[in-house]
This record gives sequence, C-alpha cells and structure tokens, in this order.
Amino acid sequence: MSNKVEKGNTVSVHYRGTLDDGTQFDSSYDRGETITFEVGNGQMISGFDAAVVGMTVGEKKDVSLASDEAYGPHNPMAVQSVPKDLFEEGFEFTPGATVQGTNAQGAPVMGTILSEENDSVTLDFNHPMAGHSLNFLIEVVDIDNKTEETS
Repeated sequence: MSNKVEKGNTVSVHYRGTLDDGTQFDSSYDRGETITFEVGNGQMISGFDAAVVGMTVGEKKDVSLASDEAYGPHNPMAVQSVPKDLFEEGFEFTPGATVQGTNAQGAPVMGTILSEENDSVTLDFNHPMAGHSLNFLIEVVDIDNKTEETS
C-alpha cells in the first residue's frame, strides 16, 4: 500500500487559490472544510488533479497552472448579444452579475452580464476563471487507497 497519492485514490485536500496578482478567489481553509475527490476521474481541473499525484499526507505544495491546465483560454465566441425579451419583465441588468438560463438544446448555461444595450444584453458564457493562470497552495489531508481485499 502506497502512502503517496496515485491515480484512482480518493483524497481530501485543503487549498488556497490565487490569481497572479495575489487576489484570492477560493479557499477551503476559509470554509473550514476540505474537498474530497477521486484522482484522475475528471472531477477537478486537470492541473490541480495532476499536482496531487505523488504527494503524501501532510505535504503542502505550491503550484502555478496556465489557463490551459485550469479553465482554458478565454473564448471570444462565447461572448454573445442576446435579446432582452428572453429575460423576465423587470429584470435588472447589472454588469458583472451572473445569470443562469438554458441553451437551444435545453442544457443549463451560466453567463456574466457585460453590458446592456437598448433591446439586447451582452453576456460572457466563458467560465469566470477562463483565460487566467491560477495558483494553488495544496495540502493533502487524507488518502483513501481503496485497496481490494483478497480471500
């Protein structure tokens, strides 16, 4: 049984995420609750997932992820103008606010309001962290090796 994180392990970690300018965007420490995920199954952004492999319980690591290892580059095609009549009457269009809706296929989508025009609103459907390099302090708290018992 290995005491290092391997693909397929379920791990619990604490983390603090910052942008390159030092702005903190998320912290499990502040919430007082670790996150638990299975390494290598796509639950986490690829760079974070890869960073925990080989770590041991109690180990802390600083990692810097380029946008392609995180939420991808900012896609200008995901910035679109939509008619205001798609929103309920009286809706307040506040730049920077997040709105949720459905696409043409009925799947849920999230967008950030960029601007309001006379009869349309410009929305950015990129993930808010798209195009950003992300920095994480990661601390492994627990590793579940899930070894199968043989009889």
